[in-house]
Amino acid sequence: MNAAAVTLRRCFCSFTTTAATTSPPPSSPPLSSKKKPLVFLGSPQVSTKVLDALLTASESDNSIFKLAAIVTQPPSQRDRRRKLMPSPVAQYALDRGFPDDLILTPERAGEEVFLSSLKSLQPELCITAAYGNILPSKFLRIPTKGTVNIHPSLLPLYRGAAPVQRALQDGVKETGVSLAFTIRALDAGPIIAWERFPVDDHIKAPELLDLLFGLGSQLLMRELPSILDGSAIAKAQLQDDSKATHAAKVSPDESWLSFDQEASVLHNKVRAFAGWPGTRAKVLVIDPANDSRSILEMKVISTRISDAQGPPRNEPDDVTFSKGAIIFPCGENTELEVLEVQLPGKKVVNAVAFWNGLRGRNLKKL
Repeated sequence: MNAAAVTLRRCFCSFTTTAATTSPPPSSPPLSSKKKPLVFLGSPQVSTKVLDALLTASESDNSIFKLAAIVTQPPSQRDRRRKLMPSPVAQYALDRGFPDDLILTPERAGEEVFLSSLKSLQPELCITAAYGNILPSKFLRIPTKGTVNIHPSLLPLYRGAAPVQRALQDGVKETGVSLAFTIRALDAGPIIAWERFPVDDHIKAPELLDLLFGLGSQLLMRELPSILDGSAIAKAQLQDDSKATHAAKVSPDESWLSFDQEASVLHNKVRAFAGWPGTRAKVLVIDPANDSRSILEMKVISTRISDAQGPPRNEPDDVTFSKGAIIFPCGENTELEVLEVQLPGKKVVNAVAFWNGLRGRNLKKL
């Protein structure tokens, strides 16, 4: 096999441990003259909601489109055995019977071999949903009807990598999902359509993200005919860049809680960082029998803002317990009720189980 053929096969995801010494080039699924070729790009589990909607619709006899390929992140080591695993989108596509040689997994969307393969498919439209790679100009010029993205915010608010996390961290009461054309500037393309979604005080990022991508898949299917016939371009609205806000990627270093902040700030952070990277806190554990002291690190899983003053404290930094909640004193005389925690290497437990495990030892915030 020549070097070019080896390079070409590297762009496709077969997820097998052996390969034939010679392989024919991947072939496109048969496309009728009425069905327009689309390419979907996505990677995490939430993206499968969009892929499911596209696959289901494309299988209909009267569908106006056909999925010509799926583009996703390369296999990665995602379990303790360090075994290479396909992305959730790739695995879902395989489970649905999508041809494995039409699941493309380039390291970067600007790879020449990948772009050549994409051109050969002659897609009319590319659709992205949490793909995770920057799309260069060379990519964006390939689909004749452009590329559209499902973004879980009301653009131009929360452009960037973590719109749901940053919105929850800010304590917003409303968010939504936008369907927009992709341009080189980050999440700045014309908006085709959007839907609003109310946010309560308890929903966490994984649940909200799932709901928004479900809403986004419905929005896409509603607008897809106008995108494919070209009329969506005329109605798409330019974004007001002066109102744009940025949703920076979340760093693990942000996961620590500082109880000098107000309880509402900490509660919103717990909701925003649920799943990954989580939120962590350190407390001082004191044994009153011998005054021995140790620092305990824990993950804070679920919280609520106390609406009433907790039990009296001997000292301002004392952590108390009342009505099934661990109560931390916070900034501005507020209190945070911690309902679930997880100690290193242990399972998540409720506040009652954790407090009983202290066996009379006292806690102080750090």
